[in-house]
Amino acid sequence: MKKKVFYLFVCCSLLISCSSSNDASNYISPENSNNNNISGQWSIPISEVKDGGPGKDGIPSIDNPNFTTVNNANFLNDDDLVVGIVKGNQAKAYPHIILDWHEVVNDEIDNTFITLSYCPLTGTAFAWESKSNGAFTTFGVSGLLYNANLILYDRNTDSNWSQLGLECVNGQLINDKPKLIDVVETNWKTWRALYPNTEVLTTQTGFSRTYDTYPYGDYSTNNARFIFTPSITNSALPNKDRVYAIIDNNKSKVYQFSNFNNGHVIRETFNGTSYLIVGNEDLIYGFKLSIDHENLTFDYDFSSSGVFFKDNEGNKWSIFGKAIEGPRLGETLLGAKSVVSYWFAIAAFYPNPEIYTPQ
Repeated sequence: MKKKVFYLFVCCSLLISCSSSNDASNYISPENSNNNNISGQWSIPISEVKDGGPGKDGIPSIDNPNFTTVNNANFLNDDDLVVGIVKGNQAKAYPHIILDWHEVVNDEIDNTFITLSYCPLTGTAFAWESKSNGAFTTFGVSGLLYNANLILYDRNTDSNWSQLGLECVNGQLINDKPKLIDVVETNWKTWRALYPNTEVLTTQTGFSRTYDTYPYGDYSTNNARFIFTPSITNSALPNKDRVYAIIDNNKSKVYQFSNFNNGHVIRETFNGTSYLIVGNEDLIYGFKLSIDHENLTFDYDFSSSGVFFKDNEGNKWSIFGKAIEGPRLGETLLGAKSVVSYWFAIAAFYPNPEIYTPQ
């Protein structure tokens, strides 16, 4: 009964939406703003900035995260999705079952302060350095949404940042862009096989949440259901189809997980840049290829030793593009600006995205 009551509370809160200005400009005065203070100049249409309901910090960020080892992560099932980061010699996994309830984790990895964000309504995860205006800060959940996607705010300047737009859209730092940190999204079984010494974010968050219950009902699988409808929809793929998307300026190209069954490598040029995309049915990641690496031939080679692909020179590479065996030991490929997302969100933020079709 307790789970059902809390679930209803969350769903009702998320369905609350305050009215916004119909003015064609991107300015709204404070006296016309809602309780989340949608005021000032915005770089996105004000009419499409929605109040999510819970209010600013109503969905609390995790600012003092606790971690455990693989052996103690018995709260995770093999198919539970996690967001993974590797920096230096440290690997960390952030489970969706926790991110669904908190959306933002302010953390430190390999002596770098980072902010990891996950938007459960668009299925998108990004990490960036915890800085605004050149100084350390933490980020929180603003309570606002744009095209159903999370808007964060930084606690240094109180500026608002579009997660999937990857820029500050309102406030002192408008048009600033965060410094991204590479992340991958996959299931727990795959991540722990690649990184058996990973640290795992625990459910000991300091908050009382039913982490074994998904708070949005059938949202992730019901293609007809939107809590907040985006301004643009595209019927080329099912709305909630999970895709891997490369983002290049204002353009995007998406790859379906079914393209990578049993492991596959794709080489192609998109928007004038040479890309390598490597993956299987559970994990996809891409790289921009420099002149130094364009002449290599790559093959899928997933193993439990951290290797995900190899090349014709005998080098073996991690999922993050670091050579961990072979003559290029220590070299790294440049990770593509990319994200795993529901199809509808990519189509809303990067209209008319290309869809990869096998030759």
